[in-house]
Amino acid sequence: MNNSRKIEILREIQNELELRKGSKAYFSEDFVSIEYDFANHYLYVNWKGYQTEGSVKQGCEKMLEALLHYKCQNILNDNTNVLGIWTPAAQWVGENWLPRMVEAGLKYFAWVYSPSMLSQISTNEALKHTPPINIVKTFYDLESAKRSLTAKK
Repeated sequence: MNNSRKIEILREIQNELELRKGSKAYFSEDFVSIEYDFANHYLYVNWKGYQTEGSVKQGCEKMLEALLHYKCQNILNDNTNVLGIWTPAAQWVGENWLPRMVEAGLKYFAWVYSPSMLSQISTNEALKHTPPINIVKTFYDLESAKRSLTAKK
């Protein structure tokens, strides 16, 4: 093995150890943070504030990257802190992104509704455009979603 490959592996190990210490998320911006729950083996995605078509697409693509990076199968998608409507991205989420997540290995997607009725409309619109893949379950509270994911272990 050459030295550049060894350095690359050491950097990857160092990054993984930092993530395991909980010192940083896989991806974090003001509109979403994505982290891996090592104890329960799922991605935790915390969406925040008002979402645009661009922020939804960027966050979803980062979620796909994280799913592949951690080789995990389960996601806790938390919309508790989402405000307002994001329907311009809903069709893309259902028809384009979710099928690619399934192809990448996603088996279970626990989706926590926002208390905002407008955001709930957007979530339902995305689900209306989702092929019948039977992996998405919706919840009105975070604890129920967490319990359903830990039962999947």
